[in-house]
This record gives sequence, C-alpha cells and structure tokens, in this order.
Amino acid sequence: MNEIQNIRELLAKKATAFIAGGFKPTNSVNESWIGRVYLYNEDEEIPKDNNGKLMIPLFQLCFENLPYVPEILKETKIITVFISEDYPMDLNKNGNNWVLREYKSRDRIVFKDLKNESSFINPFPLSNKLIDEDFPVWEDLNIPDDIIDKINELEDSGELDSYHYSFENSHGHKIGGYASYCQSGIYYGEDYEFVFQISSDQKAHLNIIDSGNFYFAKNSKTGEWLYYCDFY
Repeated sequence: MNEIQNIRELLAKKATAFIAGGFKPTNSVNESWIGRVYLYNEDEEIPKDNNGKLMIPLFQLCFENLPYVPEILKETKIITVFISEDYPMDLNKNGNNWVLREYKSRDRIVFKDLKNESSFINPFPLSNKLIDEDFPVWEDLNIPDDIIDKINELEDSGELDSYHYSFENSHGHKIGGYASYCQSGIYYGEDYEFVFQISSDQKAHLNIIDSGNFYFAKNSKTGEWLYYCDFY
C-alpha cells in the first residue's frame, strides 16, 4: 500500500448526503425536510427566539432507513432544527436563537402542520445517498499533525499533486463525515464531535450569508449540542 492510499484509509469516513426535492413527498414519520418541520411532541410548538419572535423551521431529519448514521446517533429517531432570522454567527449552545430537538422515541410524536409565514426558506423533502469516503477539508482541525506533515512531504516531493484534488470533501447537507468548513475549522470542546451540517441551498432559497453552512456537534457524554456557522 502506498503512502497516499494509507492516508486515505486513515482519514476516510462514511456519511449520508441529502438532496432537496426531485420526488413527490409522502409526509410520513420517516421523511426528512428542509424548510419544514411537522413532527412534534404533543406539547411542542414552533419555538420563539430571544426576542420573542417565531423561529423558522429549518430541518427535519428522520433516521429510519438512512444508509449511514454515526454511532453517536444510533438511538436517535428524529432531529428537528429551528433557527432565528437573527441566527448566531459564532459557537453557541442550544436555545440561543436556535433550537435542536432530538427524539429517541416516536411514541409521543404527532403531526402538526405548523408554519412561520415569514420564513425565507422554500420547503422541500430530502432524498439521501451514501457517501463511502468523505475527507476533511484542509482547514479542519481534526487532521492529525503527523498526517499533515506527511501530506506536505508528499506535495513537496511531487508524489501528491494537491490535497484538495486527492481528498474530496462532500459539500451540502449531510450527516456524518467531516464538516465542509468555509474558513478555518473550529474546536467544539472536549467530548464534542461534529455530527451534521445544513448548507446553503439554492433550490430551497437558503443562502447562509455567502454560501455558508450551519454545523452541529454533540457531546458524547452529556448529549448536549453546539451550533457553529461560517461562510465565504
């Protein structure tokens, strides 16, 4: 095995990618959406932001029959995400102008056709596909130092033309794999790991500042969630 293939095997992670639209929605308990949330517990509504304004339903993520789910979410059935029009621009805890709800059971889940009429997102159901090999962007802080050194050596020697062309990061909405950071990566803190991202989506009329992304990381010990946003 050559050095480049060895690095690929060390870095590669699986992911599930999501694509907006292209099929007739079923509105089932197993369907994922961008720009729409219709699965709630009986006592839940669309949350309000720090200013008391109704948040925007951003993402509904259902885990049934996904081709890949990270180990940290093996017991999770549904995740829904809501965002304020005045969404945070830095690392933030759940509840600060964004809300993530994680459900590990469907027992109390009910269908509610709730809408925020001021939403700027065009809702679409999401199809999915497996990404067999996802690689970190060069700016990702999760690339070990020894691998960075080896990649630099391979580029200097001409054995590797460019990291960016040889190790592809899957952009777009996805769960698992690596974050598609637009700027330098970020350290979420001890026991936190990147779990999924929601990306700017022309079809859904979602532009995060300038073709940016929302990132979500979970603490493997406490179950707490963190949010981060960056853009070009």
